[in-house]
Amino acid sequence: MAVKIRLRRMGAKKAPYYRIVVADSRYPRDGRFIEEIGFYNPMVEPAEVKVDAEKAKKWIANGAQPTDTVKALFKKNEVL
Repeated sequence: MAVKIRLRRMGAKKAPYYRIVVADSRYPRDGRFIEEIGFYNPMVEPAEVKVDAEKAKKWIANGAQPTDTVKALFKKNEVL
């Protein structure tokens, strides 16, 4: 099972809000997921990001691959 840490789009049209989730890569972007570990709101200035660092590190240690965008968010917030 290829597990990814990725963004799940929420919010209204033209007003995106993302949840950072752990999901099987075969599921749709906004479909089934295993666990929610944080959120990202790009609509406020500065962009708001909250991540449960311990859960993120646990999933990465267990083999979950963060997407490029999530990896950049983690680095910016010093999770990785």
